Formats: sequence, structure tokens, C-alpha cells
Amino acid sequence: MIKKILIILALAAAFGSGFAFKSILTKTPKEQLKMKRVTGIGGIFFKCQNPDKMKEWYKTHLGVDAGAYGMKFEWHQGTDSTNKGYTVWSPFSDKTKYFEPSSKDFMINYRVDNLEALVEELKKEGVNVLDNVETYEYGKFAHVLDIEGNKIELFEPADK
Repeated sequence: MIKKILIILALAAAFGSGFAFKSILTKTPKEQLKMKRVTGIGGIFFKCQNPDKMKEWYKTHLGVDAGAYGMKFEWHQGTDSTNKGYTVWSPFSDKTKYFEPSSKDFMINYRVDNLEALVEELKKEGVNVLDNVETYEYGKFAHVLDIEGNKIELFEPADK
């Protein structure tokens, strides 16, 4: 379990340091629609037996000082120091239902641009979209399943 967590944290660090990637959606040769897809990792969430003890261990040994909703790792997008972003790290109870219908012990939150348009494209592509876009003061969310049943959280932050 610790090995999985360290691998996930290493991936988050790589993306959190400003590395982002884009996918290009190509429908037909006639209509080359380019749309930003994932722009970075918004968060790493994983199940554990005791989230409070897990947070304390990470605080003591790695300096990760997580609150009730985890810890935000802030970073800057590109060279513009005013364009901030963040990646969240958060342990969940191993009894949480939040990751359902996936039976996996983790969920990755991906930052995206224009969530509504992306969800519509994903539906057209036959992706299993689990819910409608929900909007909060800090951003918009929707959930999908990948081809192996991993629940993925898509997040359009309100920090732009």
C-alpha cells in the first residue's frame, strides 16, 4: 500500500510542478476539432484504514500537513506568477462510498478546461459519464469511468 501511495505521490509531484499535457480530439478529416482535454492533475485521493493516522504519519515523516480535506500543493502555471493552480492530496476512509461504482482504492482528479463541452464530447464517444456537471464556488465537477472501471473526477477550477 505504501509503495502505491509513493508512486501516486511521485506522479502528482511530476504534474504538480507545472507539467501538463493536452490531447487532440480528431473527429473526421473534414472537421479537425481541437479541444483541450486534461491540463494537469487536480488531486490524488486514496483509501486507507485510518485517514487521521495516515495524515499524521505523512505530517511527521514527510511534512505533508493535511487538514480535513487534504493538503493543497500550490504551483504556478508557466512563467506567469499570477496564474496559480493547485493539486490536492487527500486520504479517505477505506469505507468511503465516494469512489463508487469503482472498487479501486484510489481516484485521480484531473484538471480540465471547459468541463461542459468535454462531458458532451465524452458522451458522444461512448464514455460512461456517471453524473451531471456540478458547480461549487471553487469549481465544476463531473465523474466518468475508464475502460477498467476506475472512477475519474474531472475538475474545472474556478481559479482562473
